[in-house]
Amino acid sequence: PPALSFPPTGMGNQTDVSEFVLLGLTDAPALQCYFFALFLLLYMGNVMGNGAILAVVLAEPRLHTPMYFFLGNLSCLDIFFSTVTVPKMLAGFLSGHQAISFTGCLAQLHFFHFLGSCESILLAVMAYDRYVAICNPLRYTLVMSPRACLFLAVATWSSGFLHALMHTVMTSRLRFCGPNHVHHFFCDIKPLLSLACGSIYLNLIVLNIVTGSIVVIAFSLTLLSYLYIISFLLLKVQSRESRQKAFSTCSSHLTVVTLLYVPVTFNFIVPSLGDSPEPDMIATLLYSTVTPVLNPLVYTLRNQEVKSALKKVASTFLGPARSRP
Repeated sequence: PPALSFPPTGMGNQTDVSEFVLLGLTDAPALQCYFFALFLLLYMGNVMGNGAILAVVLAEPRLHTPMYFFLGNLSCLDIFFSTVTVPKMLAGFLSGHQAISFTGCLAQLHFFHFLGSCESILLAVMAYDRYVAICNPLRYTLVMSPRACLFLAVATWSSGFLHALMHTVMTSRLRFCGPNHVHHFFCDIKPLLSLACGSIYLNLIVLNIVTGSIVVIAFSLTLLSYLYIISFLLLKVQSRESRQKAFSTCSSHLTVVTLLYVPVTFNFIVPSLGDSPEPDMIATLLYSTVTPVLNPLVYTLRNQEVKSALKKVASTFLGPARSRP
């Protein structure tokens, strides 16, 4: 039963919620078994795929470049991003009861928005890296120096952390007096605001303006970088082979950008506190659970350098095993 602390009789009917119950995706036992198997496979694919790319980027000297440094950061983000929500969701499928403490709820909210905003900013940084590499190749090593790459990575993670901290602090100052059933598979801001007692006007302003601005600015910078790249290739690069090579280095990143921003955009056009949570949950599932699984596949299938490095690392580990009697 929900954990509520009731005041003595005669002092009104307001209560303080000490835990929330996540209603999840479904309450049908048959579907819960199916969803458990599905999301367990997706989570394992995410951890193994992104873990393999991270290991290859660290182990292969040829990949110690700015592009793959940021790809390693993206793989870390994808692993952590799914870990915020999927293990708790899997436990709920097994137990049938997804209770989470108030502190745990705030922690989940914080890390989800921390990692999500980091990913948007990082994709913009990766687009800028491709712009410098293609449009200013002679200055690439100077502009994207190791110090500059480290600064961009630290700025990305710091910006995401501060953005999430703002939401966490503002949500923690709200009063929740019941009910405590969250119509979502994790503690997201919009479902929590619908349960709050009192005014949530400032929280909605911050959510729509600040979070929306981060997404719009990151997406605009990404789009602007690729508009410059495309115009540069079409107007100033005469060699067809050089164009194809440049486009091939950008195609993987463009695919990843599309996989992230299509569901994110849909999520933001859903009314903030709508009556039906299903569209919001589906969009969130896509960019927080499905997209991180597809990202390593995109970079592996469309990037010859990553494929070659994976084969080299695999042969290094499998070679001694095959030679054993």
